[in-house]
Amino acid sequence: MDSDYGIPRQLSDLQKFRSLYQPLLPPCLQGTEVRVEFGDATTAVDPADAPTISRAFPHTYGQPLAHFLRATAKVPDAQIITEHPSIRVGIVFCGRQSPGGHNVIWGLHNALKVHNPNSVLLGFLGGSEGLFSQKTLEITEDVLSTYKNQGGYDLLGRTKDQIRTKEQVNAALKTCLDLKLDGLVIIGGVTSNTDAAQLAETFAESKCPTKVVGVPVTLNGDLKNQFVETNVGFDTICKVNSQLISNVCTDALSAEKYYYFIRLMGRKASHVALECTLQSHPNLVILGEEVAASKLTLFDLTTQICDAVQARAHQDKYHGVILLPEGLIESIPEIYALLKEIHSLLKQGVLVDNISSQLSPWASALFEFLPPFIRKQLLLDPESDDSAQLSQIETEKLLAHLVEAEINKRLKEGTYKGKKFNAICHFFGYQARGSLPSKFDCDYAYVLGHVCYHILAAGLNGYMATLTNLKNPVNKWRCGAAPIASMMTVKRWAQNPGASSIGKPAIHPATVDLKGKAYELLRENASKFLIDDLYRNPGPLQFDGPGADAKPISLCVEDQDYMGRIKKLQEYLDKVRTIVKPGCSQEVLKAALSVMGSVTDVLSVMSSSSFSGKASLEA
Repeated sequence: MDSDYGIPRQLSDLQKFRSLYQPLLPPCLQGTEVRVEFGDATTAVDPADAPTISRAFPHTYGQPLAHFLRATAKVPDAQIITEHPSIRVGIVFCGRQSPGGHNVIWGLHNALKVHNPNSVLLGFLGGSEGLFSQKTLEITEDVLSTYKNQGGYDLLGRTKDQIRTKEQVNAALKTCLDLKLDGLVIIGGVTSNTDAAQLAETFAESKCPTKVVGVPVTLNGDLKNQFVETNVGFDTICKVNSQLISNVCTDALSAEKYYYFIRLMGRKASHVALECTLQSHPNLVILGEEVAASKLTLFDLTTQICDAVQARAHQDKYHGVILLPEGLIESIPEIYALLKEIHSLLKQGVLVDNISSQLSPWASALFEFLPPFIRKQLLLDPESDDSAQLSQIETEKLLAHLVEAEINKRLKEGTYKGKKFNAICHFFGYQARGSLPSKFDCDYAYVLGHVCYHILAAGLNGYMATLTNLKNPVNKWRCGAAPIASMMTVKRWAQNPGASSIGKPAIHPATVDLKGKAYELLRENASKFLIDDLYRNPGPLQFDGPGADAKPISLCVEDQDYMGRIKKLQEYLDKVRTIVKPGCSQEVLKAALSVMGSVTDVLSVMSSSSFSGKASLEA
């Protein structure tokens, strides 16, 4: 019921304690002035995509980066905004609930009121459906009082996760005009921020004064790119799940007779599974990215797990914990192809009961091979992005079933001489989504809310609030904004041999980098995790004392700070311009030309080789 939104919560003592926590702000967001420096115009990460993206987003593509500066920064061409007229801003939850979302609202509300107490923040009730139907709740200090540093999205709620069709976009446009909104802040993941970019473009084309801002909030951790290091909610999800996994590990070690198959949320990418593995040290994790890269079949995966069980049996160990990302099922080549056939038939209106009889011979054979419960789940209608309903497909039970059958077969053949294989399956899909946010997520979300105000004060449209240098303390975080269109890529896929089609520009989920430092850390320890039972329990969420300031391992081991490096490069280029001016010596000019020539040659080669490789992988 709409009347339930925004009502005061009944808080436990811990919740009350957390509601009193005041996140810190980086120096660049303190005070009542907004100091912004604009960088160079942005481009697409793949130059080959630039023409397609610029045609689709003529008003919002190629906008400059924005850096927000502390008061002591000496930047001559920085824009200093001292006048802050009252503004009206709308905010909406558009993605699946992720811990910390409420703090984005709190941070934005606080920033609005600090700069002008007469500014108004309206929350749309029920997600995008509330946006279309103009159902709002004015956000006040009283409304926020029991939602600060709390989990869930129940302050405003959420429904459908899209603003995509012409009717939906027009409804959002009408709402913003009718409510005289100066800004619209969209909280969500890759899909929601892609929609935000399209909305910003449409608003600009229609000369609607409302500026659209996106915020990277998704528990999947897959909205990552050169500007976005991690997402609000990812830290909490991984910490809560890691404790659950660690508890299961301890249980396995105590009973010494069960193998636990645990499927984790995360959609198509395996970031949650990777981070939880690094935190809790289960015996085995199978990442979807590994499976896709090596084109491992269902038989290959079954063999891999059985070989691991057999290796542990040689050490007289008959227990273990195996993690699986929910997107794994779509990474298995033959299952993916089967799903494509099923979804195609469903789109044609074929009844579920008739699907199996209309599959191709090989797909029909695979379908009949699978256990009945999996067959039923594969027949579910696909999501709006044509992917399978991953949360509903019990991959963990499928693999446990196949492994048990193979181990029993090896027992009969005498190739496995250990004890009986016993599997217990879990899906950690919803247990962590409504958790109290970690200290990091509370801080991160609150600061992003303040950055949203700075973006609006600077008059920017089609930008995402960004923070970099996140592995360091809050006072060292770099605050900025990047055009959402610059985060887009264009997927290419082969519809038939020798032909490829160019899709619509979008922010696509970032998968685990198999050349990254986090994955490298996993590979360095994988064999020890498998055999030695190095289970690690990080414990429950900590808000004070040891562990309170811990951040995702996958964030801390990487050396990112893209925005900081961009600024550093700009400083070097400015120095070159200062030194190499008409009138400088021949020696200085020759040295500059030689060095710059070498640099541009190297960068040209790096750019072309990396993108040609990328294109061939996607084709």
